[in-house]
Amino acid sequence: MVIEHLQSGASAALITDAGTPLISDPGYRLVHACHEAGVRVSPVPGACAVTAALSVSGLPTDRFLFVGFPPTKSAARQTWLKPIAKLPNTLVIYESPHRIVDSLTDIASVIGGERPMTLARELTKRFETLLCGSVDDVLESVKVDTNQQKGEFVLVIGGLATLDGEQSNQLPTVDLDKTLSVLLQHLPVKTVARCAAELCGVKRKTAYDRALELQRQ
Repeated sequence: MVIEHLQSGASAALITDAGTPLISDPGYRLVHACHEAGVRVSPVPGACAVTAALSVSGLPTDRFLFVGFPPTKSAARQTWLKPIAKLPNTLVIYESPHRIVDSLTDIASVIGGERPMTLARELTKRFETLLCGSVDDVLESVKVDTNQQKGEFVLVIGGLATLDGEQSNQLPTVDLDKTLSVLLQHLPVKTVARCAAELCGVKRKTAYDRALELQRQ
C-alpha cells in the first residue's frame, strides 16, 4: 500500500521515536521494497545512538562493529559474544534496562573483565550518564547504583589486543607501580586508586590495595 502511494507521485517519510530509523529496527524491509519498485529513497541525517556513544567513548573509532541487541537468554548471549570477542574492532552493543546487569556479567565472562569500555545511558536525555573504565568496573558501578539500571544503553567495548602486528584497540599498557608512586605524592589514596585504575586498566580495588602496600614501604 505504501509503495502504491509512492508510485502515484506522492511522498512519505519513515520516522521513529527512537533515534535514526533502520538502526537496529526492521525498517530496511520498506527501503528494500522501494528499491525493488524503483522508488527513490533519500536519507535525512539525525540523532544516532551509535555515533553519539562512539564520539564520547574515548575508544578507537577508526574501525568499529555495531552488533545491535544481544540475545535475551544468557546461554545464547554467551554463544553470540564468543566470535566478536576475538575481533580487533571496537564493539557497539545496544541493551535494555532489565537485562543490563546480566549482559555486562556475560560480557565480563566471555570478552573479559579487564577490557576497556564505556557505558552510555540515556544519551542526549535529562539523565544521561557515561561510565568509563574496565568491564568489571562498569559492571560494579551498575550493580551498586539502581539508577544506572534504568533507561536505554549503548555499550562501547574496546577490541582485542594486537592481532598479526596490527595496532591494538586496547588502551596503552601503563606501569601500575610507577603510576601509583607518582600520584601518591600529590593525591589521597582513594583518588590515586581511582585514577590509576583508569590509566592502567586494572580493578579499582587492585590499585587501592597496591597503593596501600607502596605507602607502607
